[in-house]
Amino acid sequence: MTVVITTFDWVPDMARGFIRDLRIRWACEEAGLPYKIETTSVRERTPAHYARQPFGQVPILRDGELSLFESGAMLLYLGEGQDSLLPRDPQARAQTQQWLIAALNSLEPVVMALALARVFDRNAVAEELALPRVHERLRQLEPVLADRDFIAAGQFTIADILMTDVLRNVDSLGELAAHPVLAEYLARMIARPAFQRAHAAQLEHFAEAA
Repeated sequence: MTVVITTFDWVPDMARGFIRDLRIRWACEEAGLPYKIETTSVRERTPAHYARQPFGQVPILRDGELSLFESGAMLLYLGEGQDSLLPRDPQARAQTQQWLIAALNSLEPVVMALALARVFDRNAVAEELALPRVHERLRQLEPVLADRDFIAAGQFTIADILMTDVLRNVDSLGELAAHPVLAEYLARMIARPAFQRAHAAQLEHFAEAA
């Protein structure tokens, strides 16, 4: 069965390549899972959209009668039965889940706080508070990746998809260069052919909508 990924019909240039449907596209590309894209209006959030996603966000994943929101939940769902995304070994599986949630809970919120302060709100006081928190988290993460190629389980997993996408945002803010271990990890992950295909497909999607 082909899964359906819902994303916006249009986003501004600065957001292209960073909308979170990329995470789901990437997982499908890695696992060889067929998928198609449908859109919802970014300007006029419909009642039907809110019925599927109560916060009016994207992406949404549909697989038959199942509909999911939240990219982490989607990645966990897609990982079921896909050893290339989520290993079967109980310990490796638990480590993968741990690091996926760490990317979502321990790293992404502080990164987004900096992005909101610097890019969207242009709030210098909030940025001054957020910046050291980001670098503290990055310093804590560096030793973990200093001697391993992947964040968990000794193989590429859905945890790498989440961690990479969060670090891409750090890099876009110009704050990753001070952490060479993480910069090297990011470079390895985004060099993967599946990421390149997913990224190019998202850019093409929004270019056509412009």
